[in-house]
This record gives sequence, C-alpha cells and structure tokens, in this order.
Amino acid sequence: MSNGTESSLVGEEYEVEVGPVAHGGHCIARTDEGRVLFVRHALPGEKAVVRVTEGAEDSRFLRADAVRVIEASKDRIEAPCPFAGPGKCGGCDWQHAKPGAQRRLKGEVITEQLKRLAGLTPEEAGWDGTVMPAPGDKLPAGQVPAWRTRVQYAVDAEGRAGLRRHRSHEVEPVDHCMIAAEGVSELGIEKRRWPQMAAVEAIAATGSNDRQVVLTPRPGGRLPLVELDKPVSVLRVEERDGSVHRVHGRAFVRERADGRTYRVGMGGFWQVHPQAADVLVTAVMQGLMPRKGETALDLYCGVGLFAGAIADRVGDQGAVLGIESSKRAVEDARHNLKDFDRVRIEQGKVEQVLPRTGITEADLIVLDPPRAGAGRQTVARLTALGARRIAYVACDPAALARDLAYFRADGYKPRALRAFDLFPMTHHVECVAILEPAAKGS
Repeated sequence: MSNGTESSLVGEEYEVEVGPVAHGGHCIARTDEGRVLFVRHALPGEKAVVRVTEGAEDSRFLRADAVRVIEASKDRIEAPCPFAGPGKCGGCDWQHAKPGAQRRLKGEVITEQLKRLAGLTPEEAGWDGTVMPAPGDKLPAGQVPAWRTRVQYAVDAEGRAGLRRHRSHEVEPVDHCMIAAEGVSELGIEKRRWPQMAAVEAIAATGSNDRQVVLTPRPGGRLPLVELDKPVSVLRVEERDGSVHRVHGRAFVRERADGRTYRVGMGGFWQVHPQAADVLVTAVMQGLMPRKGETALDLYCGVGLFAGAIADRVGDQGAVLGIESSKRAVEDARHNLKDFDRVRIEQGKVEQVLPRTGITEADLIVLDPPRAGAGRQTVARLTALGARRIAYVACDPAALARDLAYFRADGYKPRALRAFDLFPMTHHVECVAILEPAAKGS
C-alpha cells in the first residue's frame, strides 16, 4: 500500500455491482476503471455505493465499506447488533446476512480455496459442500448465538471496554457483545471502567463455573481492584515478556469434552465455541476410527484434547505422543493425561521435536496447526511415517488447501472433509480433513 497521501483514495465513493465472496469477510467488486475492491458489509449480487477505507492510486486493490445498498440481496437482514456496520466494531463480518446464507458464503470460500490452492473440487476433497452449524446454533434470522466463551476487550483512553474496529487500533465501546457467551456477559465487564488497562480478556469455561479475567496493563499501569458481578480469578500479562501471572484465584479454568475434564492454565488455548471441542473430537474420531493397540501422534496438541480422546480408544496396548510448543500447555497436557501410562507429551516446535523423537512410523496422526498451517517440511515428515489415516483440523481454509496440495504431492489424498460453523457471524470456519494413502483403492 502506498503512503503517498496525495494519491490516497480513502473516502472516495463508487457505485458497484458486488461480486463473489472472498476469504476474509468481504466480497469482491470492481470500479468502472477495473480497480479491485474488497468490500465489507455487502453481499454477492448487490448493487451498492461503497466508500474506500484503505488504498491509493497505485495500490493493487482497495478496501471499502458498503455505505448504501441500492439493490439488496434476499439474504440481507438488518444487523441485530447495534455496534455492527461500517466504521464500527470489527468483531463480526456477517451480521447483515441470514444465518443460512453465512454458512453458504463460508462454503463458497472453502470451495474457492480448495480449487485455487489445492486444485481440488469438493468431490475430490470428499466434501458435500455444506457447512454445519454447531448443535443448538440453528436460530431464526435476527437471532444471534451467544457462543464466544473468550472475549478480548480492548480498553479506550477513558477506560471503557470495547472491541476494535476493523483493521484499526481504535476501540468501539460496547455495552453488550451479542456473540459473547452468557458466562462472559454476566461478569459485567462492559459496565465498569478499566483505567490504566490496555486489554481485558474474559474467559467463561464450558462444563464448569470457572471464570477468569486476564488483564493487560498499559506500560507502567497499576492493576485495578477487580470486583465483578460473579466470582472470577484474575491473571495479568507481564509487560516485559508477555508471560501471564496469577493475581488471585485459580491459575486455570476447567473445561469438559469427550467425557473428560481438561485443565487450561493461564489463559491458554481452548476452542472458543462451547460445542467446538466435542464437535471436533467426534469428527476426528469418526474419521480416524482408532483401533486398540495403535500408535498415534497429536501435533500442536495444546492441553491434550485429541491425545486424550485417542488414548481412550487405543487402550493400554496403544501409545500416543503429543507435541506442543507452549510450556504451560505442556504442563496442563501432562496433568490432564496423567491417568494414561502410554501417553507422552514433548515440548517444542513440531518441526524441531518430531525428528528428535526417533519415531519412524505411526498408525494415526492428528494435527491442529496454527493459522499459518503445517507447511511443506512438516507435511513431508508426516507422510514419511506411513500412517493409515491422518486427521487435519484447520481454522483457516487457505492454509488447509495449501497443505492438502503438499499432502497430495507426497501420496496422501483426502478421504473426507467436513466443515463446521464454530464462529457464527464472523468469516472464520473450522474444517476437519481425513487423509489416507492415495494408493488405497486407487
């Protein structure tokens, strides 16, 4: 993007026909001169006036908001949330679309990414093209599932809690976030002032009444006395190195999935949607079909969700190795899986630890990599282990598609792909791909 203010197009308005959805919560349109626009707050097929929010004469593309809809899509609804819309909160992308339409748009994005980055049709990926809502999320238009069990509030200069605007550091103060889970809303964070704080993260565990707030002070800021509407433990983020420390109460929350309780410490990673952990474990186990006595790897294993589920099913003769880079998550995983004699958790980056383990084969592999995906080298290392099935859990369809292309080059093809709408109102979508050696049945 150019910084030349003289050529900036910010604020310019164009009347456009809105084209297809693109990855990232926007649709593609073109100006009469053929300039590409990424348009938020629009839907495919609409005619709208859009206002440029980012970009200049020499930019490859412009970003814009639909500020006036001339011809609306039949999928359009009035955004239920008063904080959603051009220039407001950036937390949601699709408040203006009917729930079924949101899932359809996510499906179109997955289809497009598979085609462009992996050269796969939905049929070739073993996918029926649908994005499934989580249990209990099928609500009529105008109603919003309260699913977000972890909300990171930003704090403005006046100490008011809010959410960031899209691609901005500016804070939109909110008095209620509609997608926040009840356990988060009932803390009453939005009603209080947070002087000297930069951020307040609220965590409401699923399956226990554990509630936690993680405070990030501004440089030199002093912690407030935290008195909320419900009992809560308090953690703080250290200015020096970003480490998290307990201020009072428990250092962890207890989450439940697949009939087990998992300890998640110091604001560590757990699926955000209350149904997500169970939905994903079910999809992974149905795809892998673990058998007694098998060996398995759980990569990027976090606090051990999939490792525990597999260990349960492979029994005493089986074995599971988990690899995770976060020290704290590894401590939690070891605690969570201490009942299983044949589960081992190693700490470090997958690409560094895996070669060191000396493992040359495994029956099953599950990987749940960060947003960037696993990458070429890790995929090569995994396919060399000869697993009969691999389950790939992906929070980003672009990274999934890129990695599927690597897997295919190394002799593994998708057997099945399932997509789940575990982030309603946003552009995010979770996928589970089950891969097997291409030689099977070909």
